[in-house]
Amino acid sequence: MFLNDDFLLSTPWAKKLFHDHASKMPIIDYHCHLDPKEIYDNGQFKNLTEAWLGGDHYKWRLLRANGVPEEKITGSASDWDKFYAWCQTVPNTVGNPLYTWTHLELKRFFGVDLLVNPENAKAIWDAVNEKLASKDFKKRNIIANSNVKVVCTTDDPADDLHYHQLLADEETRFKVLPSYRPDKAMNIDKPDFANYVKHLSEVVEQPITNFAEMAAALGDRVDYFHQNGGRLSDHALDVLVYEAADVDTLDAIFTKALAGEKLTQKEIHQYRTEILVALFHFYKEHDWTMQLHIHAYRNTNTPAFEKLGADTGYDGINDLSLTIQLQQLLDRAEMTDDLPQTILYSLNPNDFPALVALMGCYQKDVAGKMQLGSGWWYNDTRAGMRNQLTLFADGSVLKHFVGMLTDSRSFLSYTRHEYFRRVLCEFIGEMVERGEAPEDEKLLGDLVEAISYNNAEHYFKF
Repeated sequence: MFLNDDFLLSTPWAKKLFHDHASKMPIIDYHCHLDPKEIYDNGQFKNLTEAWLGGDHYKWRLLRANGVPEEKITGSASDWDKFYAWCQTVPNTVGNPLYTWTHLELKRFFGVDLLVNPENAKAIWDAVNEKLASKDFKKRNIIANSNVKVVCTTDDPADDLHYHQLLADEETRFKVLPSYRPDKAMNIDKPDFANYVKHLSEVVEQPITNFAEMAAALGDRVDYFHQNGGRLSDHALDVLVYEAADVDTLDAIFTKALAGEKLTQKEIHQYRTEILVALFHFYKEHDWTMQLHIHAYRNTNTPAFEKLGADTGYDGINDLSLTIQLQQLLDRAEMTDDLPQTILYSLNPNDFPALVALMGCYQKDVAGKMQLGSGWWYNDTRAGMRNQLTLFADGSVLKHFVGMLTDSRSFLSYTRHEYFRRVLCEFIGEMVERGEAPEDEKLLGDLVEAISYNNAEHYFKF
């Protein structure tokens, strides 16, 4: 039987820690890309293709690597043809985490224990689609039945959070909370920046004509998110450059941007730096956690981007220098006691040792205030997770790690928490086998339960 009860658990202690401790813990998915309206509407998927392949650029990349034509990935092919192309692809992906995740989702959500291949395609299609048509597979039921207690979505500062408010009134099994993602406010170089500022001005019902007013408007929205349960922010810092500027310079930059004039790279970095510094203050003031997602390399394939748009499987890993720029940013905030709880993610695993060393320089007052984020995106693999755990344990206090998240647009991705917990228990079990950790179930069980759930519950103060 594939994926038996002990898969990934290679030692007796790994099995004990997973089955007796990790597996029973609920889930806090503190960073995902689910749409709160979609959660509120509580619809159902029409078939497995919509549930499994819609918007999933992880799978799209493998389909392309397997030679599948784009028509059967993002194009006009039928849902069955797209699903069948995935069934043709999966047998060739042994060694990729999606091979495991695909079967784990089938097994956990639908009770289907068949290998995904062309021979089993029709049986899988029929069995899963029958279940998807039942009320147990309404989207909110999928979340609740996965033992999820909190879902944190990704939301623009100008969002009205209407669906979060409706869910707070109606949904009692789990919470759906907003996370503050001010990318549009940061991206002063984008063509739609002036229109965004106008929209934000209308939302806060205040004029935004200079840098100070922009910062104040963003602070006003932090207040609003906090009132609606928000306790985290998130930033996509694909390129991080620290470039300080005074108020007069910032006002001049802001005026140019509103007029649609082209900015220099220095001006862009100056604005982004100072808006970040202002936001750090607001986050610290509200006792929030800040997440910095660094070093994605977006939209590398120009023809594909022009045809399909962003988030379609054409992003890579950035390899720019990071340490000095990030140190200057963190130190600037620390000098005014404005550095909030911070989780540092890099898509480039070569950055991990430097991030662990640097975050240790700013630990203060709160256990695990500075964190190395879980393996993200291309690091969301057994090897990537183990690398992150190893470096976190080597350079900090692993007991305070807030654990796994899905970072997903899929309602069927909660099995990634199980996958991570198995890797975690494997990692700790191996330490016991090597004599690096004691055979102490109380000590190690508490460690596993903390990382699986308890730390997130306490750290984020939901």
